[in-house]
Amino acid sequence: MSGTLPGGPPPEGAPQGGRRALAVWGIGVSVYFVAVIFRTSLGVAGLDAADRFDVGASALSTFSILQLLVYAGMQIPVGLLVDRLGTKKVLGIGVVLFTAGQLGFAFSPSYGMALASRALLGCGDAMTFISVLRLGTRWFPARRGPLIAQMAGLAGMAGNLVSTLVLARLLHGIGWTAAFAGSAVAGVVVFVLLLFFLKDHPEGYEPEPVPHQGAAYVRRQIAASWREPGTRLGLWVHFTTQFPAMVFLLLWGMPFLVEAQGLSRAVAGELLTLVVLSNMVFGLVYGQVIARQYGARLPLALGTVGATAVLWAATLVYPADTAPMWLLVVLCVVLGACGPASMIGFDFARPANPAERQGTASGITNMGGFVASMTTLFAVGVLLDATGDDYAVAFSSVFVLQALGVTQILRLRRRAARAERERLVASRVSSVHVPV
Repeated sequence: MSGTLPGGPPPEGAPQGGRRALAVWGIGVSVYFVAVIFRTSLGVAGLDAADRFDVGASALSTFSILQLLVYAGMQIPVGLLVDRLGTKKVLGIGVVLFTAGQLGFAFSPSYGMALASRALLGCGDAMTFISVLRLGTRWFPARRGPLIAQMAGLAGMAGNLVSTLVLARLLHGIGWTAAFAGSAVAGVVVFVLLLFFLKDHPEGYEPEPVPHQGAAYVRRQIAASWREPGTRLGLWVHFTTQFPAMVFLLLWGMPFLVEAQGLSRAVAGELLTLVVLSNMVFGLVYGQVIARQYGARLPLALGTVGATAVLWAATLVYPADTAPMWLLVVLCVVLGACGPASMIGFDFARPANPAERQGTASGITNMGGFVASMTTLFAVGVLLDATGDDYAVAFSSVFVLQALGVTQILRLRRRAARAERERLVASRVSSVHVPV
């Protein structure tokens, strides 16, 4: 897919970035960083959770499914809230909710209480990423959008790395309650930073107030965002690219590597860490490439999907009881590209929508990957129970969702490219028109 956005200096009235912008944006990113630590904490504690609550694969997957169900279901409401209330208020609510969820999970005496805690955590987590994206659009010029979005995703993967390296060790060193309750302190810290130092926008760049018109306003925001082909394409790009790595890191990677591949927990943890490190590298590369050449968006996304499918297929059908270590390493490196590729979805949705719809459009886009992840988490758990822990059959569900997503991407790509070219022409015409 081709298409470029206007280059050159940002238009008059656009935010210029700078140190102040980096400092404020950094506070928002720190909130997202902590949210990801809490979100992915179950990924390193899956086997411990199964023992603690005495549950099987399907019940274990319900933890992550419920958390993602809440997260996905909250995306459009959160997008509307961000557009209406601003970043600081929504992020503040999110911090309170996900910190309470993490504390509740630490002290839950039963499976039901633990489920409720993960749902609360998912609700707070849902308020973070869209808010951070909007914060970036308010403090930095549009031409830096792809790189800023990838850097936000990079911070999230750093949170995943903390879960993999630090929380896993704490869990096996000081125990379940102390590890999860201790990590909740990070939520308190970022709440204080948010309360005293975060601002929605630079001085003099306050957006026009949006009059609230009840349900009619909500319907118009959603309908107008959805009508844009770029928003729908962004959703399907996010849907197709994100979920293989999300499923692997959030829950099923550790059991797959330990139970199906016969690795120790230490070695499995190193491979999970490799996914995160690879993600961080790919995030930097993808952000720089797209910032320089917008036409690279779709080739990067589809290339990532293809490489992921090939490596998963090679691992699952390898003609031996277990795959060789080199193949598992390559698989984990390729899975690391999934997160940065999913961020490309926002690079389709963002230019397709005006500033007053950025939160709503981002919410629609962000639903994609989490709906796919939730579906796959459930499918893997059910298939594992039905087949007696046959991971090859269970993980084959990945290919079904990838095929669905690629079909939709190919269907929408031309329509989105045409709309983007029309916007580009219109912006050039308006930029040279001088009233007399």
